[in-house]
Amino acid sequence: MKYLIPFNKPCYTGNEDKYVLQAMRSSHISGDGPFSKKCQTWFKQKLRCIRALLTPSCTHALEMAAMLIDIKPGDEVIMPSYTFVSTANAFVLRGAKVVFVDIRPDTMNIDEKKIEAAITEKTKAIVVVHYAGVSCEMDTIMAIAKKYNLFVIEDAAQGMMSSYKGRPLGTIGHIGAYSFHETKNYTSAGEGGLLIINDERFVDRAEIIREKGTNRSLFFRGMVDKYTWVDIGSSYLMNDVSAAYLWGQIEKAEEINENRMTSWKFYYNSLKILEEEGLIELPVVPAECVHNAHMFYIKVKDLETRNGLISFLKENGILAVFHYIPLHLSPAGKRFGRFVGSDIYTTKESERLLRLPMYYGLKKEEISQVIKGIFNFFGRV
Repeated sequence: MKYLIPFNKPCYTGNEDKYVLQAMRSSHISGDGPFSKKCQTWFKQKLRCIRALLTPSCTHALEMAAMLIDIKPGDEVIMPSYTFVSTANAFVLRGAKVVFVDIRPDTMNIDEKKIEAAITEKTKAIVVVHYAGVSCEMDTIMAIAKKYNLFVIEDAAQGMMSSYKGRPLGTIGHIGAYSFHETKNYTSAGEGGLLIINDERFVDRAEIIREKGTNRSLFFRGMVDKYTWVDIGSSYLMNDVSAAYLWGQIEKAEEINENRMTSWKFYYNSLKILEEEGLIELPVVPAECVHNAHMFYIKVKDLETRNGLISFLKENGILAVFHYIPLHLSPAGKRFGRFVGSDIYTTKESERLLRLPMYYGLKKEEISQVIKGIFNFFGRV
């Protein structure tokens, strides 16, 4: 079925074509070409980080993070269960045991109050996920990490242009990771990622791991007369054609962000009356957080109501979707991880959450149609 209002449309500004063609006609279309360097310079300046390195996906950036903090078999990594599988896979691939803790019902982020009880002598890192581009409570989490000498990895896949107390997401922990998948606010032709280095200790090794375990980047900077295999690694460079596509978007980053925020606010203000009547709950953005309108979701009474609303909207040509099934309930989650404490909110809140259509260029009349469908479902014609 072709939906009149799809859930997502990949971001497109109109400038991507000329940059992609320019990259294709250049003499360098593989990794770290001219557009990759332009993008990386922009991100380094925008995010005020030590180093920003493009990767083929956020999954690859997280895998690099696991290598950089030297995850080994037997190590434990604490994270929320309400996240995408890549958050866990990156560390399981290195032999770590994933330790899941409950989430906060307001932001759907890891509950910072549950982290300390999950720490053991085997704990190596805390992995936070900034759901919907709304930051976790980072001051508390960083204080816990410092107390127990742990690394903090930020899965900021959804967080580009978001901040916590004025600091861009991904730049607060030791390492951060962004996504440029087609469902994100900015995309590099469907897939792509960014590794953010905030600790000087990881800069040199990040370049080596990203270049198949060689010191090739030093060779190109003239710092060694030949390059060789010096460490573990893989091919973690984004090709320059994808970087060219991404450049066409980040040069309009503010425009895209403002467009999405307009849509988000229209949803919020229009649906507020249903929240006041107790029919739905709207997203919560703490005062210290600036979000990026990555998604707009509502929470309904229960799983049955959510399924009914999804079907009702679908019948009216509107595609709305639920999000993650908690990882600790999955076969692999049970095999490679464990849940510490009680699952008070993770499962219950995940079953109530429904994501509405949200993308750059979403028209006001389209949002009005979605809102009308929700009002009709609840008998508010």
